[in-house]
Amino acid sequence: MSNEGTTHPFRLAILLSGSGRTLKNLIRQQKAGELAASINLVVSNRADVRGVTIAEEARIPTVISEKGDATLEAWSTILFDHCRTANVDFVVMAGFLQLVRIPADFEHRVINIHPSLLPKFKGLNTHKKALASKERYHGASVHFVTSELDGGPVIVQGKTEIQENDNEDALKSRVHQIEYNIFPLAIKWFVENHIKQIDNKCFFDNEVLECPIEHLSD
Repeated sequence: MSNEGTTHPFRLAILLSGSGRTLKNLIRQQKAGELAASINLVVSNRADVRGVTIAEEARIPTVISEKGDATLEAWSTILFDHCRTANVDFVVMAGFLQLVRIPADFEHRVINIHPSLLPKFKGLNTHKKALASKERYHGASVHFVTSELDGGPVIVQGKTEIQENDNEDALKSRVHQIEYNIFPLAIKWFVENHIKQIDNKCFFDNEVLECPIEHLSD
């Protein structure tokens, strides 16, 4: 499914695993008219998390889909069946802490926010890793999702300079603010048909991005 020629409000599915802070930010932007899309579905792989409560309070259809003993392929099929049933145009992974297999009909229609300047520090504990590695900069990346952990072409990044007195909490707080800025922006670009993925490259207005777009903080 393409966003070209879409006549209905652009429909999103949000996949999450925890606090739902990104979901809350997207709901706020939607209500303010800053996000031209509707959130038609929330899927969580954990039942007892704040993100589920936020979705239910916003009266967004919500599904709990725990992996359990299912194979990755079988569970991924279940996840995306929920997205098909909700007839969504695009899938947004917002703190979804689980690898998935992307089915053919959803290839190039799934993005993720990751708290590092990819390809550095894939996986968990990125703030701790950045501090331990004595990095000068840290930040967040929005990327198209493939079946590889934190793989796929990066669309946009925002960065912050690591200060001498930074600890994990301080760094995490600044990276969260970057995430709040760049994730809705990437969604907006997709809704407006500016970005797309072809093979393993990201295109902006039909020009290949040789490196991610750098978002500058205000």
